[in-house]
Formats: sequence, C-alpha cells, structure tokens
Amino acid sequence: MTVIVRDLRPEVPSDVEGFVRVRRAALPFMVFTAESVVHDLTRTHPDARFRQLLAEADGEIVGTAQVGLAHDSPEPGQGFLNVYVDPERPRRGTGTLLARVGEEHLAGHGASRVLAWVLDEPDNRGFAERRGYRASRSAHFLRLDLANGTLPPLQDLPPGVELRTAADFADDPRPLFTLDAEVTADEPSDIDAEFTDYEAWLEETWRHPLLDLGLTTVALVDGRPAAFTAARTDGASRYTTGMTGTARAHRGRGLAKLAKNTSLHRARAAGYREAFTGNDTGNGPMLAVNKWFGYEICATEVRYARELH
Repeated sequence: MTVIVRDLRPEVPSDVEGFVRVRRAALPFMVFTAESVVHDLTRTHPDARFRQLLAEADGEIVGTAQVGLAHDSPEPGQGFLNVYVDPERPRRGTGTLLARVGEEHLAGHGASRVLAWVLDEPDNRGFAERRGYRASRSAHFLRLDLANGTLPPLQDLPPGVELRTAADFADDPRPLFTLDAEVTADEPSDIDAEFTDYEAWLEETWRHPLLDLGLTTVALVDGRPAAFTAARTDGASRYTTGMTGTARAHRGRGLAKLAKNTSLHRARAAGYREAFTGNDTGNGPMLAVNKWFGYEICATEVRYARELH
C-alpha cells in the first residue's frame, strides 16, 4: 500500500467529504462541514500560505493536515501544522508523511518555528516528540448535553445592559470586529495575534458558514458592545462556541456569562442537541463559568512546538 500526500481540491466533493470524515472521526468534539472546509481553504488570507493536505492510500483518504503561517502575529516566522489520521487507519506512516510535507511547506515560506495541537494520548504525544516537538500549554475540549441537560435559568439584566444578536449588526459589524480584536489579543496562546485587517476579518470570520448570527449574542453597555459569545453551528444538531470574551473595561461583571447563557438557551430552543467549547487549562475563570453551565471535559490537547532550521 502506497500513501501519497496532496492538496485538497475544493471543487472535488469526494476530497471535501473525505477531509470532513477524517476530521470528525479524529476530533468528534469539533464542528466541521463541507462548506466550512471549503471556506477555510478559499477565504483565508493569502499571506497565511494556507494549505489543507490529504493523505490518500489506494484511493481512500486516510489522513489530513492544516498548515500555514500565523500572518496576523506581530512575531514573524510562526507556523502551524495540525495532523490528524483516521483512527481506523493507524500506523501506515501517514502522519509522518503529512508532517514532513507540512514542515517543508512552512520552511519554504520562511517559518522558523512550527506549532501543532496534539491530542493528549500516548501515541499522539510520542509521535510529536519523536519528530523533535516539545510540549508547552494545553487546552480542554468540553461538551454540554443541550438536549437532556439543565441550563442555568436566564437572569435579569443589570441596569444599562441589553442583549442583542450579531444579526443586529449586519449593516455595520465593525463594532464587533473591534471587540473581537481586543478579546483575542488577551487570549492565552503561544502565538500572539493582532486583528488589524477589517476586510480580512469580514471574509474569514464574519462570513464564515458556521457562524450563526442569530445565536451569536452581544452584551451592550450604554449602547456599546462590551461582551459577546460567538456561536458556530452545523445547521443541524451541533453548536460550538467560537469565542467568548469581554472588553477590558467591563470585565468582572458577568457580562460574557449573561451572553453565553442566552445563546445556549436559544440554541436549545432551536433544536441543537450538543454544545462544545474549548478552554486553555490555565484559564480557571472560564473553566469555572463553563462548569456552571454544565459542560464536562471530554478531551485534552497539548500544544507542541518545534524549531525549524
């Protein structure tokens, strides 16, 4: 059996379906659709040098990788590479070949360091460490049973606070871009990010097919966005949180919790059955908030880094 690695062809349905199938099998706690995969490939900023790779064996897709440059980082030379192999097709050299092609792509575009998320399991961690990667921070995936669980009751809003949806900003989403940029800058990460390109944010985030404008909920203080939770859905049964955060001047008031609780209630009413989210393991306050909602940890991943020479 020969394994080959090639680029995903967005115009070929079997490529996209194979990519989604492998990713869902490897990461059942993340939300992917065919539309979201194509959008990520075709709408990501050109400076990211973004590629989605497929590993194919005898005509069957058995592995995937996402690789690119962190073009919005103030520190140049930062790359990312996330490799996932079909759990039913392990130990065929698939991951090694995907990693090699991804690393060569990054090195060819000037990356000096590559970061990868690796599931916290012995085989996966061993694979990364044998390739010279070293572990750093970690993050949890969390799941909430929306269909059968019990959400906290909706709370009264404090004076001067109102809740709106992202759909209310359809004519001018720039205030949400400003809030998202501030929150993202403070998110725990191995790579700092600076959102300065409004048009790129519109293309990559605002127009993303998973983003549900009706469930994305914004807390306004005196008429200005102060906190939000970005809701992404597969349009069927699965809901995930893209980002939840509060502007620095309004932190400590529970505004993000108000927004997320409202979004979750609306998602359940709309028929969504599962909710997923992710948190850095060191982000105690957000983990406590999600525990209050009823989320439970379902998996952990570790960020690994390797210097490219």
